[in-house]
Amino acid sequence: MTYHDPVEPTCPLPKMPGDTVQLAHGGGGRLMQNLIRDVFVRSFGDPLSTHLHDGATWSVSEGTLAFTTDSYVVQPLCFPGGDIGSLAVHGTVNDLAMCGAHPLWLSAGFILEEGLSIAMLQRVVDSMAQAARDAGVSIVTGDTKVVDKGKGDGIFINTAGIGVVPAGVIIGPQRVRPGDAILVSGDLGSHGIAVLSMREGLDFAGNIVSDSAPLHRVVADLLAHNIEIHCLRDLTRGGLASALNEIATAAGVRMSVYERTIPVRDEIQGACEVLGLDPLFVANEGRFVAFIPEAHADQAVAIMRNHDVAKAAMRIGGVIGHESGAVVLKTILGTHRILDLLSGEQLPRIC
Repeated sequence: MTYHDPVEPTCPLPKMPGDTVQLAHGGGGRLMQNLIRDVFVRSFGDPLSTHLHDGATWSVSEGTLAFTTDSYVVQPLCFPGGDIGSLAVHGTVNDLAMCGAHPLWLSAGFILEEGLSIAMLQRVVDSMAQAARDAGVSIVTGDTKVVDKGKGDGIFINTAGIGVVPAGVIIGPQRVRPGDAILVSGDLGSHGIAVLSMREGLDFAGNIVSDSAPLHRVVADLLAHNIEIHCLRDLTRGGLASALNEIATAAGVRMSVYERTIPVRDEIQGACEVLGLDPLFVANEGRFVAFIPEAHADQAVAIMRNHDVAKAAMRIGGVIGHESGAVVLKTILGTHRILDLLSGEQLPRIC
């Protein structure tokens, strides 16, 4: 029988982490409690969340509740005009706004990769907290998980949001009908090009920054002025073209839009031409399309332009019939083409 020297005993407790995320931060113990207290509660700090319970509870006023959820995997984590934290807040607030809801409460779930710097995490969380304050919403509950190094991509964020739709407001594709005007709230393509330029180290002329911004105040202003809104859609992945096609199919209508009236800044158009991209398919994070009865269209555009995030609002076309569910683009040259869906994404990992 062969005898070996006794194995030196090792402590199962992890060493103190220093300035990076460790697997133990997701283990439910003291390090996880410290991370939640020192990073998340310190930044979010709402009375509803400081109990650290499994969920948040509250009373609501009269109206219809709206609920949404989304996940954010953008790379790089920070880009001109924003980061994954502010993007997560804006995206969730905007999904609620597209239902006509006044956003109230958000949850935030974080999947962190081992080795992520605490400084980067704090930057993202602080940005998320500031975006929530600016939008007038509270982050009231959340969750944190940590995965092995190489099994994630720094930070993934999942959010859910709850808001209240005022009584009598019904917004959705089922309400789109022939005669509706089609409006966009601003110039297109800035978010996608800003993220791509940072990701690939490209330097385009002009000041290209993400359009990431909350949109709920624009929608609330339209409703406050008794504008009849039939449908809204934020122009995220797939851009304007995908949103129009999705709504045309869901509503069973045919649309006509005019390239000359679709707002695209010269520097975005130039960048898209260099990269072989179509700005109508490039993602936005602070723009929406609205379907408004003809009688309210001009007033709606004027109201939208009162807001900084919608200064470049334009009427770009209309719903022209019930047949086919197609979107027809009248080009600058005067020709017509079908504006169809892409088979995939022009720019992956954009939100």
